[in-house]
Amino acid sequence: MAMRIGRRGIVVGLGLLAAGMGHAGDGAAPTFRFAAIEGGEIDTAGWRGRPVLVVNTASLCGFTPQFDGLQALQDRYGAAGLVVLAVPSDDFRQELSDASAVKEFCAVNFDLTLPMTTITPVLGRGAHPFYRWMADDHGFVPGWNFNKVLLGPDGQPVGTWGSAARPLGGAIEAAIKAQLG
Repeated sequence: MAMRIGRRGIVVGLGLLAAGMGHAGDGAAPTFRFAAIEGGEIDTAGWRGRPVLVVNTASLCGFTPQFDGLQALQDRYGAAGLVVLAVPSDDFRQELSDASAVKEFCAVNFDLTLPMTTITPVLGRGAHPFYRWMADDHGFVPGWNFNKVLLGPDGQPVGTWGSAARPLGGAIEAAIKAQLG
């Protein structure tokens, strides 16, 4: 699979599987592709060996100020290997009408430089393959916006947190530090 690093370190894959999910042949966790908010695709295979914090977000949610903490995590630990992936979703009816509006809102209000997907379903049969995998194989379904999943360097989940868990100064940051070694 040909890959290149796009702006902000987003891995853009070419010639990817159509299902949105790939499997490593060594029994490792599957990898996933998301449509990137800036165009192209985000392929989690390029992040293997690094911890990844995946967060379902919504621009109009009361937890939206957590974007500041998510960006701070990326800024603080990105050079050590952490990736924070924001996955905007309208499943809880609190997202803006289109990806362009989400991108602008996040840039203007939070100066986000995190990798971000387009508006993506996270619940039910229509959920993105990552969220179906989390539900089916790990029993985790987002209960609201700003639920967090930390994947270890092997791509397996090592922790999940609900909306109220703050990105900085608590269990999430401690778990990230543990994954960074």
